[in-house]
Amino acid sequence: MVRLRRRTALGLLLGGAAASVLAPVDPVLGRPHDAPPARRQVPPARRQAPPVERENRAPGEPWWPPEGGRPADDRRRQIQGYASTTSVAPGGVIDFHVAVNPAGRFRVSVHRLGWYAGAGARTMLTSPELRGVPQPVPVADPVTGALDCRWPVSWRLPVPKGWASGLYQAVFTSASGWRSSTPFVVRDDRRAAALCVVLPVTTWQAYNQWPRDRRVGRSLYNGYRPDGRRDPALRARAVSFDRPYSGAGLPIHADRDEDAIRWLERNRYDVSYATSFDLHSGRLDPSRHRGLVFCGHDEYWSAEMRRAAEAGLAAGTSLAFLGANSVYWHVRVHPGGSGRPERVVECAKTPPDPGADEGWPTVTWRDLDRPEQALLGVQYNGIVLSPQPLVVRSADHWVWAGAGVADGDRIPGLVVGEADGLNAGVARPGQPGETTLSSSPYPAQQGGRRLQSSHVYETPRGAVVFATGTLGWTMALDRRGHRDPRIERATANVLDRIVGRSHTT
Repeated sequence: MVRLRRRTALGLLLGGAAASVLAPVDPVLGRPHDAPPARRQVPPARRQAPPVERENRAPGEPWWPPEGGRPADDRRRQIQGYASTTSVAPGGVIDFHVAVNPAGRFRVSVHRLGWYAGAGARTMLTSPELRGVPQPVPVADPVTGALDCRWPVSWRLPVPKGWASGLYQAVFTSASGWRSSTPFVVRDDRRAAALCVVLPVTTWQAYNQWPRDRRVGRSLYNGYRPDGRRDPALRARAVSFDRPYSGAGLPIHADRDEDAIRWLERNRYDVSYATSFDLHSGRLDPSRHRGLVFCGHDEYWSAEMRRAAEAGLAAGTSLAFLGANSVYWHVRVHPGGSGRPERVVECAKTPPDPGADEGWPTVTWRDLDRPEQALLGVQYNGIVLSPQPLVVRSADHWVWAGAGVADGDRIPGLVVGEADGLNAGVARPGQPGETTLSSSPYPAQQGGRRLQSSHVYETPRGAVVFATGTLGWTMALDRRGHRDPRIERATANVLDRIVGRSHTT
């Protein structure tokens, strides 16, 4: 485990200065007997811990899988729901739309995900008992295939002003014990943390096949044929947030973000949280933070998201991509059928693109002559057939400092899922000091063997851009059976450089 000093991004003093040994204090004068009044000693001020660090001092408890609960499924849809927004500030309001089949009583419990001494979450509150009824699966939009539920509001939550920024899960539990959930983020619009974790909700929704019933469910990847088989030709060209996540409501790939969240909070980084839509809309201003952290699989980016990230980088905000296949598809964002903003993600991927007259077509960023490698330094190059070791390169670089690695060392099982690599024929950032940190052969689903690479560079303004190039990186931070101290140290080296924090071995 990497052990880190508790120093803030602004370089403040370590929390808890050593106590001075003072002479006995006079009970009347309030000063040492032998000290003149003019030299009264004042103890140094203690550092105020950031909000998320204070939050983690509270006792926690695991939030999933629920003891005694049964996960809901998409065929019977015993209980499922969705939130009215992907993020909310303390003092704001979030609505939950819940369907219960058959009709009956249910409750909503809200949990914040974090470290909490290893518990992984804290239960924040539970709703009163509510009445739920079945709700229909909507007919898909005939042009885009989007499924827009428009269910009525079941419960409204005014978010307490004292809640810390974070990833939250609302868990819906029926009287008969069926459970499902939906995620949302509490932002911190008042205080600029050193790091802002940007959760990839556009990618979570792109993979959402709700309802996974072998009949009508659609994602940006597949639809269903009459025989119940998934077919990419029947995929949706737009997906709506006004629907549950499939099954028990756990977005595909979100566990990678959770691994990183636990590690960041365990190591007491000064963090806050936002979503892809916050970056898209301007609610998240990158210039307010030392760095933005994109933890997991962050594949779907709007033009507004990319412009904001690149503007922040030009102004000196660092970018850390802890996953792979980032900034791959260009998307458009639209209001939902109810008129609420940021409820539909559109990505046709191939012609025809019904909305192409509104701007760039929704194809890969490479097809728009804006390859992701120009920003990240590497780009997606394949699906990894089986877990492979990450092969260390440039072991003398500061990213690997203290990790105890040498060139050619193999860190087992780290190259998994999807991988990035260098493409010699594609534009690169063009910054001095660009460094390839790994060169890892892997068998690709697309055929043959390819090379995974992690990468880092720094801009003239001192910003760092780091890309791990694998979906296995965050697993090595805090997932049981996968943790690796070498990856923990390398990650700490990157983030400490971004926020200006020192650490001990």
